[in-house]
Amino acid sequence: MYGRNELIARYIKLRTGKTRTRKQVSSHIQVLARKKVREYQAGIKVSSHLQVLARRKSREIQSKLKDQASKDKALQNMAALSSAQIVSPSMMKNHLPPLPPAHYQPPRFWPSLPGQPGPSQDIKPFAQPPYPSLSGPLPQSIPSYEPLAPPPPPSATAVPVWQDRTIASSKLRMLEYSAFMEVQRDPDNYSKHLFVHIGQTNPSYSDPLLEAVDIRQIYDKFPEKKGGLKELYEKGPQNAFFLVKFWADLNSSGMQDGPGSFYGVSSQYSSLENMTVTVSTKVCSFGKQVVEKVETEYARMEGGRCVYRIHRSPMCEYMINFIHKLKHLPEKYMMNSVLENFTILQVVTNRDTQETLLCIAFVFEVSTSEHGAQYHVYRLVKD
Repeated sequence: MYGRNELIARYIKLRTGKTRTRKQVSSHIQVLARKKVREYQAGIKVSSHLQVLARRKSREIQSKLKDQASKDKALQNMAALSSAQIVSPSMMKNHLPPLPPAHYQPPRFWPSLPGQPGPSQDIKPFAQPPYPSLSGPLPQSIPSYEPLAPPPPPSATAVPVWQDRTIASSKLRMLEYSAFMEVQRDPDNYSKHLFVHIGQTNPSYSDPLLEAVDIRQIYDKFPEKKGGLKELYEKGPQNAFFLVKFWADLNSSGMQDGPGSFYGVSSQYSSLENMTVTVSTKVCSFGKQVVEKVETEYARMEGGRCVYRIHRSPMCEYMINFIHKLKHLPEKYMMNSVLENFTILQVVTNRDTQETLLCIAFVFEVSTSEHGAQYHVYRLVKD
């Protein structure tokens, strides 16, 4: 069991990548408590007229607290439900009390504790637009100075450019990943909505390395039995383990969902080795496996490399029902409360040798951005 301060420290580490000890958290809470006491003592000394106003304000606050208590009770009920209970038709009727009308403030990408720095500036939920190109010709080089030697070609570098900068181990690289819904508008045209998406990138050696997260921070979100995340990491190789935080886009209101809708998942990988790979995808709720899908893919030679492509793999019925129920929750904070206990673990292995080629842990929140789905990638390490 973890204490309150350790849970807060783990939350800060997972959300911002910053390390805080239990004593630091406890000290900060005490500072806030003393500040609150001083403010309360100063309020006692107000004049008689201000006391009347204070009592009136107190009544308003108490009224608001009653509404907030109802919202908190609903949130607690939602947090206690597994994804399996969410897809139950009777959940909304039996577990949720009626919510009072309240204006919802959408959360920032990384919520922060009082007094702590705001959202981490190294989180890049979507790409920054490029700088405008400069007009006019470049100045000629000065003849009295020798030009700098050109940088060494990538082939002269020991580590490939995509390793430690993308989802890639020494033997396999993920090129693309998406979960989507397609609706047929007419016999020749389809509308497509992306719930989550990782697009192809062309990294360079000037790009920063991926941030690191201690894998022990997320052990409790995935199965611990045979074949679980902990056992896989101890087996290695350690450079094959990644954490992806998705901000899922559930706003598909522009598309009419119906019996003809197709829910699918596509992914693509590349390697310099010709292998037969097995892709295992486990859906987990409260750290327990709910459903697993296993697919086998063979290499295709494209451009001098082996490409493994899983195209339009049908989404299982459990996930489709889960998405439907999640989209019908009345508040985004309730969706995030459910997603806090919902994770997916994808493991790609060499079918013949059983070597782990990639292991990706997916965690989720709901996107509040007009840019749709976003993501951020971390390396999983054990300090």
